[in-house]
Amino acid sequence: MAGGKPRVKRKSLDQSEYKRAALSCFNFSFRNAARAVTLLYDRALAPVGIRSTQYSLLIVLAGYGSLTINDLASGLGMDRTTLSKNLRPMVHRKLIQFESQKDRRKKALVLTKAGYTMLEKCTPLWEEAQDSVQKMLGEDARDVQRRLVRVARIRN
Repeated sequence: MAGGKPRVKRKSLDQSEYKRAALSCFNFSFRNAARAVTLLYDRALAPVGIRSTQYSLLIVLAGYGSLTINDLASGLGMDRTTLSKNLRPMVHRKLIQFESQKDRRKKALVLTKAGYTMLEKCTPLWEEAQDSVQKMLGEDARDVQRRLVRVARIRN
């Protein structure tokens, strides 16, 4: 290769080494667990027609009050596009609404009366899912959660 970087010849791994790498990969394990936990919460909340991602938005708005899309996206570690996609059906169902701010260029999201009512319906279902996950994780569940929160705060 003239002028380019020299190619580094790497030894190919055999099938068992690839398998061991896959099974020990933190990314694979975390993503797999996240999908399973999300599915568990989604199934628990299905009777009231809410997904776990939407429940998270309801609970955050109930707990923190009005938030701009930027603040909400930043706090949840989501990009604005993904957040907007999750907000659309909730605005359509009138669970949340946009509220004008003093700075007219900004709008904040707030929970509506229907949003609070939905949250009340969701809470016992969410608590059941929460208990299930806690039982799966065992005695150290809260410690595991604290560690995951710490990891999630590292976004750079």
